[in-house]
Amino acid sequence: MENTILLVVQVITAFCVIVSVFYLGVQINQQNKITKAQFGFSLTQRLYDRFFQTATDPRFCDLLSKDWAVEELSASQRWQTGFYINALLVDIFDAYDKSAAGLVESSQLEMRMNLLRTGMMKLPQGKMLWNLWKPTRDGAFIEWFENEIFQGEDIWGFDLRESDASKDMFR
Repeated sequence: MENTILLVVQVITAFCVIVSVFYLGVQINQQNKITKAQFGFSLTQRLYDRFFQTATDPRFCDLLSKDWAVEELSASQRWQTGFYINALLVDIFDAYDKSAAGLVESSQLEMRMNLLRTGMMKLPQGKMLWNLWKPTRDGAFIEWFENEIFQGEDIWGFDLRESDASKDMFR
């Protein structure tokens, strides 16, 4: 009788352990989904905030509507475009890292890359800023980014000392 009671207690204990492990797995899965949703929301919110701020700032809209490769920009406009490109790059870094970790959908990264593919990164100022950020990123990101943006274009030969943008950007 004593052995039977001991056996029943052990079976109940084993069953409880299995149920607890299963419950813990469900909780971890739910927490991962919540975390993923929060990262996706924060990236989307940051993008929407940038869109709203741009849409409500007529001077910045005027700046964005210029052809930066052709039109002469004032010193303050060059600074402003530089900070804008920097903000876009930092946003790409964040979206790439979170996408690689499986915390956000790849569409978060792709919509941001489409903006950089408009040509601003091929301007001397864009190349200069990329070359400033490049040492902070790992080789896999660098290879991916340069293939996505520059599509085989040789940016290694970009000489900051001879670039009109680098001479004029921060005057």
